[in-house]
Amino acid sequence: MINRPWKLDQLQGLRTKGLLEHLFHNVCWKTTTVLLLSSFLLTTWKYFASSKFLLEHLPDSVFGFLDKSQAAELIHFGLSMILMGLVPCLVIKFVFREKLSDYGMQLGDTRHTLISFFLFAPIFAGIAYLSASNPQLRLEYPLDKMAGESSGRFAIHAIGYLCFYLSWEIYFRGFMQFGIQTSMGVWNAILVQTMASCLLHIGKPTGEIYGSIAGGILWGIIAYRTQSIVCTVLLHATLGILLDLSICYLR
Repeated sequence: MINRPWKLDQLQGLRTKGLLEHLFHNVCWKTTTVLLLSSFLLTTWKYFASSKFLLEHLPDSVFGFLDKSQAAELIHFGLSMILMGLVPCLVIKFVFREKLSDYGMQLGDTRHTLISFFLFAPIFAGIAYLSASNPQLRLEYPLDKMAGESSGRFAIHAIGYLCFYLSWEIYFRGFMQFGIQTSMGVWNAILVQTMASCLLHIGKPTGEIYGSIAGGILWGIIAYRTQSIVCTVLLHATLGILLDLSICYLR
């Protein structure tokens, strides 16, 4: 679809037909739904699903036999999977009545997926190893501060983190990017999801915030080119899990 600039008669139409009617008219209604829902879901995630919030507000009985740090992290991952993974998938299936594969949840172009992964994975692995010496990142990660206590505990941490990255990519590179690109254009969709994911990094170390901008654009391009989030999930997980591995065992 070719995106054309607004004309005067279209702007005047907003006054006569009503703003809400226009927003939910034709192709715009899906973009409106994605962006409006994102405000609620991502704000809820930011304020009420963080490990810090869970540690401060949940009673000890909720954590059961697990260490509080580990339990808070796992609950955080679980809430992330619901808010950024399950809910968007339900909206795609039952509100938009579309296929999940249309939102990158498929293998897609496997050739370009493999090329992209093997091209960028060594770069992200190097970034993770070098970043592990950053004092700010060492204070921030891993979310479970005792993840390096044993190989078993780190394995649980890594599996949970992989699930978290899957839900993150479903939301930003899948639901958001593919959901708004028809009405806003591919590049604008990439930039909007990059802006949204970057804003969720507020409070994180400075380098991570600026890195999220570069990552959002790169992963958005890869998702569009491969028509899949497989590579973006793997690259994101490579960066995050290897960073924690480096902090716990290598630096």
